[in-house]
Amino acid sequence: METEIFDGGSQQDIEKAAKILKSGGLVAIPTETVYGLAADALNSDAVAKIFKAKGRPMDNPLIVHISRFEEIYRLVKGVPHKAKELADRYWPGPMTIILPKSDIIPDEVSAGLPTVAVRMPSHPVARAIIEKTGRPLAAPSANSSGLPSPTTARHVMDDMNGKIEAIVDGGPCDVGIESTVVTLATDPPRLLRPGGITHEQLEDVLGHVDIDPAVLSQLKEGERPASPGMKYKHYSPKAEVYIVNGSLPSFKYQIDCDLHEGDAALCFDGEENELPVPCLSFGRKDNSLEQAHSLFDDLRKFDDMGIKRVFVRAPSAEGVGLGVYNRLLRAAAFKIIEPPIIYGLTGQSGAGKTTVGNELKKKGYLIVDGDLLARKAVEIPEVLNALVAEFGKEIFDSDGKLIRSELAKRAFANEHKRQRLNKITHPAITKLTLETIKNNFTSEHKGVIIDAAAIFDCDLPKYCTKMIVVTADEDIRAERIMKRDCIDRETAMLRINAQKNEQYYIERADIVIRNNGNESLSDQLNEL
Repeated sequence: METEIFDGGSQQDIEKAAKILKSGGLVAIPTETVYGLAADALNSDAVAKIFKAKGRPMDNPLIVHISRFEEIYRLVKGVPHKAKELADRYWPGPMTIILPKSDIIPDEVSAGLPTVAVRMPSHPVARAIIEKTGRPLAAPSANSSGLPSPTTARHVMDDMNGKIEAIVDGGPCDVGIESTVVTLATDPPRLLRPGGITHEQLEDVLGHVDIDPAVLSQLKEGERPASPGMKYKHYSPKAEVYIVNGSLPSFKYQIDCDLHEGDAALCFDGEENELPVPCLSFGRKDNSLEQAHSLFDDLRKFDDMGIKRVFVRAPSAEGVGLGVYNRLLRAAAFKIIEPPIIYGLTGQSGAGKTTVGNELKKKGYLIVDGDLLARKAVEIPEVLNALVAEFGKEIFDSDGKLIRSELAKRAFANEHKRQRLNKITHPAITKLTLETIKNNFTSEHKGVIIDAAAIFDCDLPKYCTKMIVVTADEDIRAERIMKRDCIDRETAMLRINAQKNEQYYIERADIVIRNNGNESLSDQLNEL
């Protein structure tokens, strides 16, 4: 079979599409949500062709599309007042209503259920085709079953070429995810699939509307889907999809701690350059309409790029975002990652960050000693070789062991040398830190604290949701350093004056902990 492409702007091509549908054929048509694979909804043989072309399970019901509200009366056993109110408010548009079906609906359409799903699309081409055909059209998404739904004619051609008679090109779809599905066959009404009409908008008309548990979780074993899109895995590209909950720093941690060739990220606008893998963005973080519009197109692009794993920034599940999150859950087959919340902890010498770290450990946080890992980093053979090449063999003693004081003398001789030291050691410190978190963090921990004096000089802050800075008065810091290191006040002050001032730390802090000894550290840390 050769699949033809028709122009949605051509009246002649609309008539050709209608002719095919009248004769029992299949035509992909544009709607405001996604492209639908249409057949005469009252012709059971034609409807059966949809399942065959898509490879769709027969227990997955279809949605019947109409062009005028009056057409619903012969499709259902009765139209309650609430259905009319919903239609008056949101039809034509991305909303499907489920009601008890009439006898003219074939079982193939309803998948044997006693109900039928009906909607009136707002796309002018879709409505023109329905009207010209003179029959209601069953039209699930025009893709191979389980793959991301098509939002352009090219997407349809990729999946359906040679399987259907024609595709009507009506341009890109506006909404980008399938219609909201609400059933009025239950009391109270129930949202079965979120979409462009939100749960809140439904309740504006209907009062209380339940949200079906399957919106955010899997169907129970043996449970039949009451609506399209409720299957365990759906809308999924060939690449494995993982939803990553949490902040952008948590997202960066998750990617970097488990980085493989063939990884990619689906992120929010403006985050692309902050991630170490190929990225596509699917809208601004606070704009779920943009995310819905781009989602399926981006998932298909990853397959075109040959990507093997996609890590996705979890969107908000509010408003239209609930529909976006619902589609991602199915695309990921419910593979959700909850990376640890990571905080950075630092401060000037003598401020007492170790004391604060111990307090946080009592509160249930995993403490990662960044200063200890920095010492381990310079014991790695590759790092040692690079240090010798940069600073000379004199940094080793006669037994071949690193003389740390000699390395420090040479590395801190000037700013250029210090930067060279950082360039050699920081990647190793970062790798050790990520490995330590990955190997030691458990669900019993509240989060992770990276305790490091020089944390602002390295890459570790990019993984930190917040930076905690510990401060104390200069005299108190000097007394602590003298006692800790058994040195006199003059030497302690030399160390203090060699460090960056308190304002440097405070300007980079999200949380400042004052630790002069007379404050309650526990109360201050409750902000976490």
